[in-house]
Amino acid sequence: MDQALAEARAAAARGEVPVGAVIVSPAGEVLASAGNRTRELNDPTAHAEVLALRAACAALGSERLPEHDLYVTLEPCPMCAAAISFARIRRLYYGASDPKSGGVAQGARVYAHPQCHHVPEVYDGLAAPEAEALLKDFFAARREA
Repeated sequence: MDQALAEARAAAARGEVPVGAVIVSPAGEVLASAGNRTRELNDPTAHAEVLALRAACAALGSERLPEHDLYVTLEPCPMCAAAISFARIRRLYYGASDPKSGGVAQGARVYAHPQCHHVPEVYDGLAAPEAEALLKDFFAARREA
């Protein structure tokens, strides 16, 4: 989660919403990491989770990542939750809850739908205070500007 937080801080420094994601192999090695780049890339799908999934899949030459784990600083939105399911991620670990846009424990609850073909094990609250502080500070600075 430390590396995901570092990616989130780097995203904030680029003017992006501070969210970071890291994909870890079954051997415990970091396969891919990313931070949000929606503004930089002019791409609404360039969320940290999607970028990390793309990089990990490209590295392995596969559209699926069974037995891999994803660490992300914020509860994934519905789009990212679906992508995580499609990639067959084994475990999802996230920090801060997202009552406005979350798709796992909040809002759409993607993994609770019968149409969801793969449900990862979900662990929430990892480094939540630090992840929440990054987000609150980022948005507070935006309001003051």
